[in-house]
Amino acid sequence: MADYYETLGVDRNASDADIKKAYRKLSRKYHPDIAGPEFEDKFKEVNNAYEVLSNPDKRRMYDSGVDPNDPNAGAGGFSGGFGDMNDVFSTFFGSAFGGGAQGPVPRTQPGRDALASASIDLRTAVFGGTAHVKINTFSLCQDCGGSGAQGGAQPVTCPDCHGRGFMQKVVRTMLGQMMTSAPCERCEGHGTIIKNPCPSCMGHGRVRSTRNVGVTVPAGISDNARLRLANQGEVGEGGGAAGDLYIDIRIRADKQFTRDGDDLHCWIQVPMSWAILGHDLDIDTFDGKQTVSIPAGCQPEDTVTLKGLGVTNIRNNEERGDLIAHVNVMVPTKLSDDERSLIEQFAASHDAGASHVSQASRPQNSTQKKGFFSKLKDALS
Repeated sequence: MADYYETLGVDRNASDADIKKAYRKLSRKYHPDIAGPEFEDKFKEVNNAYEVLSNPDKRRMYDSGVDPNDPNAGAGGFSGGFGDMNDVFSTFFGSAFGGGAQGPVPRTQPGRDALASASIDLRTAVFGGTAHVKINTFSLCQDCGGSGAQGGAQPVTCPDCHGRGFMQKVVRTMLGQMMTSAPCERCEGHGTIIKNPCPSCMGHGRVRSTRNVGVTVPAGISDNARLRLANQGEVGEGGGAAGDLYIDIRIRADKQFTRDGDDLHCWIQVPMSWAILGHDLDIDTFDGKQTVSIPAGCQPEDTVTLKGLGVTNIRNNEERGDLIAHVNVMVPTKLSDDERSLIEQFAASHDAGASHVSQASRPQNSTQKKGFFSKLKDALS
């Protein structure tokens, strides 16, 4: 027999509140829409355990050694094991093994969690904002308010089972006549019936609908982060409390910037003369146009940092990362005769002592990099 207490991670003296809390936590953890389809069996185990332990009569039956979920628990012959003796005690003594062990099934059930995804741009990730998602799920039936009955009427006691939710019958076994219990067919185990079901929800208290949900995206959120919206998921049967809605955030690639943690990176191309002499230029940022000063003698792969223009820190909204501009020096590939002559004169004066280039497995420091004008000369050769 399965250990339902172990499945929910509670001890045998756990209160109803502890059992419900454990169930909510585990059902959210193992829900196939959240954890993945491979956890479907685990999700069913958790639900089976909660179905038994949340029902006082079923829990008493289980604590006595009989699993209410076992189809053989009340069957005839020896296959039912202790379940047969349970029916005997039920018939003659009316003890904890007896009659009401199954009990009526509540019409109101908690709803399941829902999962959706939202796509945002990098700017929204930097400053925060609102994303909108469309979800298709169960919502409360507005016509009956979740009761399932037309005109706001209340369910009435089932005349067949008299509100017990199950029916007893006598069956013949090898041990003689035995009393067994089964869910009432008329009320489907609820103990009550709805005489005039709501035509909109057919007595379920909920209808499937599509709705738009606004999601507040915090500044600094990361790609693939998951947000939780409490009670925005699926409404349960009978208008039961809605589950939670989980939103997976996807950040679209930006044409100008890439992200590394809280820093933004971009690449700017500058003419050779700007790198040699230095130059101020304007670039676009998420904070508007900003001036970048290219220092004289700037080398390829050098960077210019703009402090505090990066991504907002998600833990401290008063802090932001940096914007790092990578300099790409454009070396001309076609020169006029006069331009080539000028470059050759400069090379003869500036690089006259250069006889070879240094070689290493990786750059060690800026002085060991191949000189910019040596690169220029090689490119024009």
